[in-house]
Amino acid sequence: MKRFGMVIGLRPEKIEEYQRLHAAVWPDVLKMIQQCHLRNYSIYLRKLDDGQHYLFSYFEYVGSDFAADMARMAADPETQRWWKETDPCQSPVPTRLDKEFWSRMEEVFHAD
Repeated sequence: MKRFGMVIGLRPEKIEEYQRLHAAVWPDVLKMIQQCHLRNYSIYLRKLDDGQHYLFSYFEYVGSDFAADMARMAADPETQRWWKETDPCQSPVPTRLDKEFWSRMEEVFHAD
């Protein structure tokens, strides 16, 4: 199992829409998350002192080929439709890596 933490900005005018969408995530999107071996998936919202809103996501990957599973998820028509709703709410951080939307974070500590 591998843990992932990721961060992205959230447009202030889209906060309520983003929360509404995630209060009732589409069943097929949840099914695809499971099929792609993601577990214990959470998203948190925080406004920082800079006035910007950020989302932090955490999930655990229990599969054996993360890249293939993420490609499978990205190819799923229902997930693509979901992302058309959620992506306009988000604002990638300026320091993201090439081809990143959500920026991966480095794990510096973990305790069970």
